[in-house]
Parts: sequence; structure tokens; C-alpha cells
Amino acid sequence: MNKRDYFSVRTGKIIPNEIIDLKVLKKLFLLIYKKIENDGYFQKHFGYYCVDQGEVAGELGFDLNDVMFIHLKKENLSPIPTQIENYSEDDLFDVLEFLYDYCSKGIDGYYHQHNGCGYHYEEFNDKEGQQYFREQINPILKDYSNGFELSTKGEILQLADSGLSHLFDADVPTADTENIVNKINNAVLKFRRYKSTMDDRQDSIRELVDVLEYLRPKAKDLLESKDEKDLFNIANNYGIRHHNEQQKNKYDVAIWHSWMFYHYLATIHALLRLINKSKNI
Repeated sequence: MNKRDYFSVRTGKIIPNEIIDLKVLKKLFLLIYKKIENDGYFQKHFGYYCVDQGEVAGELGFDLNDVMFIHLKKENLSPIPTQIENYSEDDLFDVLEFLYDYCSKGIDGYYHQHNGCGYHYEEFNDKEGQQYFREQINPILKDYSNGFELSTKGEILQLADSGLSHLFDADVPTADTENIVNKINNAVLKFRRYKSTMDDRQDSIRELVDVLEYLRPKAKDLLESKDEKDLFNIANNYGIRHHNEQQKNKYDVAIWHSWMFYHYLATIHALLRLINKSKNI
């Protein structure tokens, strides 16, 4: 589908991609949810209504509200169209993650013609359903508040700062899964999780610095001594790795921890590429 700017956007009366609030997000989500439901993506787990058979149960049974209570430990989240008005931000994000888990694309079934009942699917593809759900939801999450996305694991994550999203998507150029790849992935996930605390973010920075420490012997061969020391001075002097009275602590944690995280993540990627390049010389 081609997308273009219409009159009000072209003339500056409406700002495209303007940040939306929770009320608008819920309204947009409800429109998307109804379409996905009508297209049969929740039949496998939530069931469907048939004009001949009545309510047909899915794999999770008849009562969606009970199922959501079991999973989310919250009451009165369903039916979604009537309860969404009362959702908090946390409620909406919980429901999004829940729906992602149980969104499955119908790939084989039959069309029930009586009274235009519709498709009744019998075979499904979970992976394609979840991918479709993300494709529909992420564009509206991107424009909400500071920007969010639903990950491939079904978690609500904060978007990267402008211009740095490529760091999250870039391949980590190493076969060392245990000491490097897993630690980087854990640090990124901890930093990006919805409502991550300052302690969470500090832990994520500390984990990245641990990766650099692991790479330090190889870094010494590729960097000048001063450059190699500078990589660790920030973490050591600003209360990230150790705690002593000489460390600086009068700084804006939210701003500087964000900068440190991206600084170390980018440094690790650059250093790994330098290491790989040196092997080929």
C-alpha cells in the first residue's frame, strides 16, 4: 500500500509522526485488534463464534477474561473492546505482550457460507501470526511517548536513541557466545526493557564493561596504551564498576548512563571488527 501525505500534513496543519498519548494509542490499538481478530488470527487459542455451532472454544477455552487473569494476574481486561477505556499504560502493554503470544495465522480451513459466517481455520502458523502482530502494532508504539516496540520475543522495549538503533540490530562479529554475545544481549535487554530502573541501566553498562575487560588483552595489541586505558576510565571513575570516595557522583545519571551505554556498545562492536580485521592481515 502506497503511503503519502495528505492535505493537512502537506500544509503543516498536522505534524506527521507527532507523539501520541495513551488515549490515542488505545484507540489505534483497538482498531488494529478488531481487524486482526476479524481476520482469524486469534481463532487457534481464543476460539470463534459460528452461526450454527455458537461459541467454539479455542485451545485456551471459552473465557478469555479468566485466561488473562491466570497469565497477567489482573481482572477485567476482557472483553478488550469494552474494557480498554479503563486500561492503564501497564495494562495495555501487558495485553499487547499476551496477544502476541497467542496470535497465530490461519493457513488452512474452510469458508462457512451460511449467513456469511466466515472462515473457520483448522491449521495455523504461530510464527507468521506473531510477525504479523508486530508489523501492525510497532508503527503505533513507535510514536507513543518516548517510543517503544514489541520485540521478536514479545517484550515491550524502549526504542534506541535517535540514530543509534542500528547498534541493536547489528550482528555481533564473534563466535564467542558465552563470554561476549550472551552478555551483550543481556545488557541490551536489561537497558531497553519497559520501565527499566537506573540500577538496571547501571548493571547493563557494567556488563558491557565486563565484555571490554574480557577483550582487553587483544585490545592492547590494537590500541595505544592511552587509548586502551581511556576505555575503562569512565566506568571506573563514575561509579559504574567500583565504589570509592574518589569517584565522581555529581552528574545527571539518566543522561550520562544512556551515553555510557551506547558508547560502550559501539566500542565493543568496533573493537571486535578491529580484532577480526587484524586476523586477516
